[in-house]
Amino acid sequence: MAASERVLLSRRGFLAGACCAAAAPVMTPVTFAAMPGDNRFVTIILRGAMDGLDLVQPYGDPGYAALRPKLGLTPDGGLFDLDGFFGLNPAAAALMPLWQAQELSFVHAVSTAYRNQRSHFDGQDILETGGSDKSMKTGWLNRALGVIPQSGARTAIDINTSMDLILTGPNKVASWSSQSDFALAEDEIAFLERLYAHDAPFAQALEEARTADQSADTLYSDGIADMARLAGGMLRGDYRIASFSINGWDTHVGQQAQFRKAAGDLSTAIFTLKEALGEDAWRKTAVLAMTEFGRTAGENDTDGTDHGTGSLAVLAGGVIGGGKVMGRWPGLREDQLLDQRDLMPTGDVREIAAAILYRQFGVSPDNLTAKIFPGLSFDKSSQYLRG
Repeated sequence: MAASERVLLSRRGFLAGACCAAAAPVMTPVTFAAMPGDNRFVTIILRGAMDGLDLVQPYGDPGYAALRPKLGLTPDGGLFDLDGFFGLNPAAAALMPLWQAQELSFVHAVSTAYRNQRSHFDGQDILETGGSDKSMKTGWLNRALGVIPQSGARTAIDINTSMDLILTGPNKVASWSSQSDFALAEDEIAFLERLYAHDAPFAQALEEARTADQSADTLYSDGIADMARLAGGMLRGDYRIASFSINGWDTHVGQQAQFRKAAGDLSTAIFTLKEALGEDAWRKTAVLAMTEFGRTAGENDTDGTDHGTGSLAVLAGGVIGGGKVMGRWPGLREDQLLDQRDLMPTGDVREIAAAILYRQFGVSPDNLTAKIFPGLSFDKSSQYLRG
């Protein structure tokens, strides 16, 4: 892998960038790839196992209300109706204009090949390597860089101090860093306090950083918007592929509040991307948001959900032919659930990614099924190429 180039980024210019060094990391990796052509592709990894049954609720399934007596909603109770059967959680209400503009779709009951559901790390590894097990060591998006036609000048750029596995591999990668993962010692902080005792803006920013643990949600949300804004700006220029992560989806306890925050972050990321890209570039962009596995079909006794299997993929952008909930719905009767507890997966998230790589960059089906997603059948990807 090529040597990385590190660049300091900030949340509010120099002051926030410098002072946030004293706080815990609030940014997650963002990676970019440069290549010719006008089409763009953004992947967003929803880390923590996103509850697809909460984001896009199957209120029309007679089994849903019984499984989700507290989490389940109806259009009369605030759910945004999508098609008479599925509805969008009001926590993601900001996405409805994209749905109405046919720039947003969902694919329900999808998963990776991972079936253990015990380890987020293992599940995310399989999601990012694109394999059927843990044997693969490189990311599927990195492998894609090697077969995209006429992309010989490609490079990947990562924002943060570590590279997401999805873009790790033999193809050239550089890195930008927020430098938000190093901490200042107490004597260094004391020195800064003395040095800037009479500099009110800096002193205020330093105090905000020192109390960041009390306002982590605000810092992280600002970071999400910053990442998406940076991604959109880079994609509006020479870059054509970006990937970053949104955390906060592991909702074992008190799901409503935590899910509201995470769904808001996802909405912020997608809308900020669109704004930063501008209409011309957005019309040529596909966004895929995906998660390592889903959550149990039923609520647990702590007002949350536990690790499950089938979940949901989110598609956005001007090229996706949106306004649809796709996928084969398996039903929620006990005999229709996987192991009588999880949403049964009826689709593979790799099929969606393969369809986008084919549509956006002309990657051949042979390369998709042999080099990027070994063993995958491209025939199943054709359903996502409509429109």
